[in-house]
This record gives sequence, C-alpha cells and structure tokens, in this order.
Amino acid sequence: MAQTAKLALEDGTVFTGTSFGAQGEVDGEVCFNTSMTGYQEILTDPSYRGQIVAMTYTEIGNYGVNGEDVESAKPYLAGFVVRQRSRRASNFRASGELDDYLRQAGIVALEGIDTRALVRRIRIHGAMKGVLSSVDLDDDRLVAKAKASPGLLGRDLVREVVPDGPIQWNQPLSPWAKLHHSSFIIQHSAFSIQHSAAPHVVALDYGMKWNIARHLFDIGCRVTILPGTATAEEVLRHGPDGVFLSNGPGDPEPLDYACQTIRGLLGRRPIFGICLGHQLLSLACGAKTYKLKFGHRGANQPVLNQATGRVEITCQNHGFAVQADCLPDELEVTHLNLNDQTIEGVRHRKLPAFSVQYHPEASAGPHDSNYLFGQFREMLG
Repeated sequence: MAQTAKLALEDGTVFTGTSFGAQGEVDGEVCFNTSMTGYQEILTDPSYRGQIVAMTYTEIGNYGVNGEDVESAKPYLAGFVVRQRSRRASNFRASGELDDYLRQAGIVALEGIDTRALVRRIRIHGAMKGVLSSVDLDDDRLVAKAKASPGLLGRDLVREVVPDGPIQWNQPLSPWAKLHHSSFIIQHSAFSIQHSAAPHVVALDYGMKWNIARHLFDIGCRVTILPGTATAEEVLRHGPDGVFLSNGPGDPEPLDYACQTIRGLLGRRPIFGICLGHQLLSLACGAKTYKLKFGHRGANQPVLNQATGRVEITCQNHGFAVQADCLPDELEVTHLNLNDQTIEGVRHRKLPAFSVQYHPEASAGPHDSNYLFGQFREMLG
C-alpha cells in the first residue's frame, strides 16, 4: 500500500505525494536538476550534501542502477524528489532498481508531486529550505521545521564528506566512458599504464566525484587523493608534480583552511580546479563569491570559451559563483555562462593555475571539455 509523504518549503508551500526509498524525515535546501539521465551519478555526488534534489525529467529510474556509475561510496544528498519513478529497470547493465537502492542507502524519497510547480516556485522566489517527511504529515509543523533548517550559507559541509586519509587511486575510466573520449585521453591512458615515471598529482578532495580521479589517471598521472583539510606542507610532502582542487558541497566562504592551503601551493606547483575548487582558487587569489538565486544543476549549460570562441555544452552542479565585479587583477576570466553571464572559468595571469566552474569529467558535450584535462597534463610536463 502506498504511503503518503510531504515536502514542505519555508515559504509555507506543501507538496503531497507518495513515499519511496527509505522512511523518515530530512531537511535541506531544495534544488532541482534538469538532467534527463545520470540520476545515479547525482545521487552519489558528495556536492549534494545538505540538499533535497528534485529531478525535472518526468520519469526517473527506468534504466535502474549499477555498480559502475557511482561517483562516491554512497549517496550523500538529503532527499530525492521525482514526478514519477519507474517500476521497472530495463537496461542490460542494471544490477538493481532505484527504489531498493535508495531504501538500502537510507535516502528518503518522494514521487507523485507536480515537479513543474516546484521548480517554477524555486526559479521565481529563489532556493528555499525544506523538509521531506513520511513520518510527520502535519503541514504547520513541517513548515516550521523547514524555517528552522540551517540551510547552506556559512556552513562547512566539506568536513562531512572528505576522506579519512590518503588514497592511492588506480581505477581507469570504464569502457562505456571511454567510448566518448578524445584520442588524447585514450593515448595517454595507455601511456600511464606503461610509464612508471608518470607525473604525480595530489587531488585535494573536498567531496570529489570519482570520475575526476579516473580522468586524471587516464591522462597519464599517478593520483594520490588527500582530504581537503590537508595543509600545503602535507601536500608537498607527497612530492606532487601538480595539484588538483575538487568539487564539493555548500558555501565556499567558510573554508579558510582550504584557501590557506591553496595560497601555500600557488606558484610552487601547477593547479587545476573544478567547481568548488574553482571557487576556492578564486577566493585564495582575493576574489569573492555569492549565492546564486537557484543555482545551475543540469547537463545542458552553454559555456563560452573566450579564447577560442567555441561554445561548450556542460554539466554543472553549484549554488554559488565567483563575483565578477571584484575579481582581482591577477585572475583572467576564461569562460562565461551564456545563460546568465556568470563566471565559468579563470586562470592566473602569471602562475600555472586555472579552474572551471563546470564539470568536464561529466562529458555532457559529450567531449566538449575534455581538453581541460589535456591542458593540465601538459602543464605537468
């Protein structure tokens, strides 16, 4: 028998639907993702820590889940909302169904609501705190809980998702991912396996997607993953040829320790950052960040490469951005979002350091942005 569940927003709006996944109650900032596929990658992306994610596509779960498409060891998001979940997993790679996967992971989920109305409300009024519950169905209590939710501003969510210690990464891209890859990456994949003196990259993990580490390995690098809380001295102790700054959840402003580490590495090693790593590199150079009205989350964001004039179709997941009107002189804007003109990439004018706000490893184009890993590889020598 179907069990009722509700999603309440801090503005008093309540959506009533049907529970699936785990039973319980969670709070977080409610956001939406416009991707038509990739729900398993979204579920396991640590950047969604503290968020209730609504999918805009009408049916989710039709191709099931498998052990290869995960981006971390477990789902990190607070809750999951869909218009309709598929009751049947139809794909030769599927090893299970979405409902069972969420239940086993303890993720509270909701289906059967008007997700168009939810998304429209967020787009008009901005991101809102919310509560998703299958155990308390009183509207007034749920709205009060949503208002009392801590939200994302000022919280250090990175410490909740970083690894416990160093990890030596040796997993390449899956055969399915390599079908979409440029010849540069395929050639260097073979090189990395055969060459014992491959350049060493330390990846600072603030909530890193595993596919980033796979890409770094496949361009011919030895990869050591360190917690994002590591100091510059701890990073240099591993003798890297370059440093990668990963994606991660929440507000970049409270992460003073990360900015201090990056400042201690600038000019001493080449640096490449993605998403939160982009924001942190910018902050470390003297920039500021701000919270977007409802963020960019999806696989269809057009980005202009200002050096080449080419437009890249990109995958994005962020609710904060680098502020354009106070960018320090030492940083040059390299990429712009064509939907709202927000900064999508920067590079240091004098030092070997660059970053992008979007996710080249997600292959939304599918390979529009692969060249960024190639640029980093070339910087390493």
